Formats: sequence, structure tokens, C-alpha cells
Amino acid sequence: MADIKLKINGMECTAPAGSTILQAAKLNNIDIPTLCYMKEINEIGACRICVVEVKGARTLVAACVYPINEGMEVITNSPRVLEARKKTLQLILSDHNKSCLSCVRSGQCELQTLCKQYGVDNEHAYDGVMNLSEIDGTAAHMIRDNSKCILCRRCVAACAKTQGIGVIGANERGFKTNIGSAFEVGLAETSCVCCGQCIAVCPTGALYEKDFVDQVVADLNDPEKYVVVQTAPAVRAGLGEEFGYPIGTNVEGKMAAALRRIGFNKVFDTNFSADLTIMEEGTEFIERVQNGGKLPMITSCSPGWIKFCEHYYPDMIDNLSSCKSPQQMFGAVTKTYFAEKMGLDPKKIVCVSIMPCTAKKFEVGRADQSAAGVPDVDYSLTTRELARLIKRYGIDFTSLPDEGFDDPLGEGSGAAVIFGATGGVMEAALRTVVFKLTGEKDGSPIVFNEVRGVEGIKEATYDVAGLKVNIAVASGLANARKVLDMVKSGEKNYHFIEIMACPGGCVNGGGQPRVPANIRNFNDIRAMRAKALYSIDEANTIRFSHDNESVKKLYAEYLEKPGSHKAHEILHTSYVKRTINK
Repeated sequence: MADIKLKINGMECTAPAGSTILQAAKLNNIDIPTLCYMKEINEIGACRICVVEVKGARTLVAACVYPINEGMEVITNSPRVLEARKKTLQLILSDHNKSCLSCVRSGQCELQTLCKQYGVDNEHAYDGVMNLSEIDGTAAHMIRDNSKCILCRRCVAACAKTQGIGVIGANERGFKTNIGSAFEVGLAETSCVCCGQCIAVCPTGALYEKDFVDQVVADLNDPEKYVVVQTAPAVRAGLGEEFGYPIGTNVEGKMAAALRRIGFNKVFDTNFSADLTIMEEGTEFIERVQNGGKLPMITSCSPGWIKFCEHYYPDMIDNLSSCKSPQQMFGAVTKTYFAEKMGLDPKKIVCVSIMPCTAKKFEVGRADQSAAGVPDVDYSLTTRELARLIKRYGIDFTSLPDEGFDDPLGEGSGAAVIFGATGGVMEAALRTVVFKLTGEKDGSPIVFNEVRGVEGIKEATYDVAGLKVNIAVASGLANARKVLDMVKSGEKNYHFIEIMACPGGCVNGGGQPRVPANIRNFNDIRAMRAKALYSIDEANTIRFSHDNESVKKLYAEYLEKPGSHKAHEILHTSYVKRTINK
């Protein structure tokens, strides 16, 4: 595509034809502020924060939607532009809950940042009537506080376009406009899948996860409780961002050290149960293929995807692997095998998970997730909640030494850590399935490049011991819908499908550190975080789940073998058909 020449702030610039002013400015190292703009899903020019002057235009134009043309002259910082942006911010604040000191987003709020930048404070010019709103805390995973909503509609776009669900939208009109569910019902009454992608893109404190830090702290200080913690693969690639590290920095060692200083009795790794998941799921897949079971088999690690399937594709529930997710498997093993080894009462064990996912908060309350007669997992905290917990305890994260996890549930393979990236579960499963079917360990492939990358849908066919295995990988539920519709129509004939609710997989989960739009729109944070996980895998001396010695020991001492009756009692679950209610 040919380049177009233009001037921005008097400087000669070039940008590809078809670019907007916003894109052209970014390519030439000029930042234009935005609030509503989200690349590819919310390019609506509604907030007017990105307005600029264009020579010859009678009015200011929205840079996020205005196309460039040859010889265009743009000014992004004239007095007229700066005054327009300031006035827009003042108008937004006139109907905004300004309790910034107690807001979970204080210091990371995009509205707050812009107000500082443009000199807007509480002494603004537009005091008047404000809309009244009620906080919606009905959902298991999040809080909606419309008093802090700025009507940017990013959340609406993420729900409808990225996830293909659309359980929230604009209600009322004019000054009364608000974002909510149809007929103003609580979010829990809708077909929301708890993925948290709306939270991830919200620029203010209008949407945030339900916080269980206080409850965890209380249990840590209860001498009658034995509190263990597990950390998901993707958390180590995101947590550092909360402490100033570049996106995609692996902080595994400092994370383990911080958790130990907080006072958990044991600091474990969900990588252990990710390996365990592969042993069970791989065995289940082989049995289905060899015994005429339901195909394609679909992975069950992502609770947002599971809830989506239960709501929107209940006729495909039998295609789901019956395996619990790694989070739930870990809790089940902790309160059965580990409890017996340590002589602990499962009722006194508190299992805390640190997850990149808000849907995990829903998952801990699901039925058929209590192997020891008590919930497998008691609390699921997001990466953001862990950061707040570390800060509350006054831990200087950046100065911590690197430490390892505790035994016996702290060992994980390279295959386990890549669970956090889209395609990672499939690649980990293929490593073990190929070995089990061929018995040739030295000849078993380690890297399956076809399932790597952040593309929404990936396909491949592998020849495994003479069997052609057709696989698909999808991330983002709008993409999952496309894959499932192709399966149902007969257009595609897959044997094994991996689906992750969040685009790019868990590294981009709804519970990961928020990234402001001016970075998210121009950098692929999914790939940046995933790179850290693949680097950990590459450096690991154990890269196959079936080589995890702690997992081998678990089967030898307790579960007998993958797919055994006891393994099914502890590590497998069931699903329910849910209605669609928007």
C-alpha cells in the first residue's frame, strides 16, 4: 500500500494510505490521547478526546476515525485543541463519582491521567445534576459501578465483538444513557460468561473484579487454618507490570518469594496440575479415538469457555473433556493426596489460587468441584489482587531474591507453563499424546509451531502413529463460535480442539494487569507476555508433562494410573445445560 505524505505539527510525515490521523501520528512518534478508542472493536469517535485541527476543516475532527489524505496538515496541540479536550474532560467529570482516593483504579485510571495532563481538577465549571446508579454485585466475579462509567462503550464492544456475547449495552437515551443489561437485570441473571474482558478494557473504576484479599488475610492470620497458594502459568508473565517491569517480564522467582513472605504455609505452582491435566486429558483423548468416543474432544481448562458452551452450545457438552481445570485439579489433590501425606484435615486447609482469570471466581463455586467433600479451591485471586496483597504487606517486590516453589506440588514442566498462551494446552497435550501413541520419546516433537501465535483460529493436521489427527485452536469466544459452527455444519472434521475464552489465552485474561489504551492499541501485549512463557519452556530441563516426577509419584502412590476410577473421582467433573438470557 502506497504511503501518503502529510504534515503533523509542522513536521513532514508519511503513513500508509487508509490510515487514520491517530495511526499516522503514532507511526511518527506523536501521541494523541483517546478514551473510547479500542483498535478494531471500538473505533467510534464518541468521546472527542482525540480531536485535532485539520487545515481547511471547519470543525475539530476525531483523529481515531478521520482518514489521512495527501498533503493534509494536522495540528494536535493547538490552544483550540487543548481547550476542547479540557472542556470535554470537565463535562465527563460533571457526571462522575470522583471518590478517587478509595477507587481501585486510582493511579491507573485513564480518565485520572488525562485530567492531570490537562489541568482538570474538582474545581471544574460544570457542577449540576448527576445520574443516580446502583452498584451491581450480583455476578460471582465482578462489580459494576455506573457512577464511574464514562460511556466510552469499550466494554460493550469487548463483550459483543471480541466475545460474541453482547449481554451489556446502552440503555435509555440522552443524559439518562447508561451501560447495563437488558431490562436492567443483574449481570448474574444474564448469559455473562465471567471472562472479564470488559474489565480489562474499562478506562476507569466502573468495572472491577470482586476482591477477596481481606478474606485471604483473615485466614492467613487464623492459627486453625493451613493456607496454601497456587499460581497459574500466565501470572508470572504479567505480575511484574504492577511493579514497573516491562510487559512480558518473567517474575516467577520474585513472585514465589513474595508469597512466602506473606505467610502462606506452602507456595505451590499450578504448573504441577497443568501437567496432571495433560496426563488425564491426553489419556481421555486417546481412549475416545481408539474406542469410538465423542469427537471432537474439546479442552476444559478455561472456565469462561465452559460457561459459554453451557449457555450457547449445550448440545456440545459431551464433546468437552471431563477433566477439571488445572486450578480445580490442584485444589482436589491438595485436599486429598497432600492432606493425607501431611496428616491434615481437609476442612482446615484453605486453598488459594492466583489466576489471570476472573471466570475462575465463578468456577470455584461450581457444582461437582469438591473431591474431599469441601470446595476444591476456596478463593481465586486475580493477578491484580495479588499485587494489591503484596503492596498491603509492604513487600519491596523488586528487591526480592528469586526463590523456588515448595515440594511436592511445586514441580512443573515446560509443557505446563505454556498453558498460559493460546495453543499451549494443545501443544502440551500433543507432546504427550505423540509419545504415548508412538513410544518414541527421543523422536517425539517438542515444538508444534502451527498452534503457536496469537491468531484467533489456528488449524493443523498431524500424522501420529499412522493416524491423521486434525486439530484446531481458538481464542476469544467470537472465534470459538466460528469453530463450533463449522463443526456442527460438517464443514470441518476436527479430532481435538483447544478453546480459550480470552483472546491470546490466559496471558490476556480478564484478571491480568490493566494496560492503558495508548499502549494496548499499538502493542500486542498477548505476544509479549506469551514470549516469556515460551522462554521458560525452552529453558526447562523437563519439557514433557509425563516426565514430571512429582506427577509420576502421585499416580504411583495414590491415583494408580491416568484415567483410573480414583482419578475420575478426584480429577474429573460434569457440566450443566444453561439457558440463554440476555
